[in-house]
Amino acid sequence: PLAFFSGRIGMVSVANAVIRQENVLALWKGLVPSLSRCAPGVGIYFSSIHMLKTKFQSDQQRALESVVIGAVARTNAVVTLIPITVLKTRYESGLFDYKSIPRGLAHMYQTEGLRALFSGMAPTLIRDVPFSGIYLMFYTKFKAMINERVYDETIHPQLYFVCGLAAGSIAAVVTQPADVIKTHMQTDSKKYKRIMSTVLQIYQKNGYNGFFKGIVPRTLRRTLMAAMSWTLYETVSRQVGLR
Repeated sequence: PLAFFSGRIGMVSVANAVIRQENVLALWKGLVPSLSRCAPGVGIYFSSIHMLKTKFQSDQQRALESVVIGAVARTNAVVTLIPITVLKTRYESGLFDYKSIPRGLAHMYQTEGLRALFSGMAPTLIRDVPFSGIYLMFYTKFKAMINERVYDETIHPQLYFVCGLAAGSIAAVVTQPADVIKTHMQTDSKKYKRIMSTVLQIYQKNGYNGFFKGIVPRTLRRTLMAAMSWTLYETVSRQVGLR
């Protein structure tokens, strides 16, 4: 989890170090706040997606419409759940030992003020809003190609999953620098107070490569999560007649 703060450390090396220093369960550190953020976050995101898509042309959105729908939906989710996102990031960093979500939120407020609960919101929006916009744009295009060229609908869910992987990979790479900035600001809100000062400190310490540290695990995580979420959304939507 701290790969971006040190030298050229690979994902496998970090995982081995975490297991040696703690135990294998440490790889799941921050699971509770992560679930507390992801579950309602997915609900807010797809509820927004569904409401916004009814205002456009259903499955035939143009590229710009897809970007707008994805961006607005993700903005709703980010702003609503940013305190939990900060707590999740701190759990995963290994620098904090909060006993529970309520205690963690209370400790941040008492020791660092209200600002800490919303630290990193700007870079989070800069990361997540373009990610969702880019993701939905490419996903919609790839999905339309599948619908036009593959007539066997029984394999559409599997192909939609592949579309999600491809779209997620593109979006994750484009927004990786914003993720690194966000993580720095949320793990040390006193040291990294402003986006530009954080950018300068990262660059001075690690150069341009510093903005792409952790890209492999992040791309894997974000891509798989997005692909699974959208595949499930497509399947459920068809079964309950939402589309």
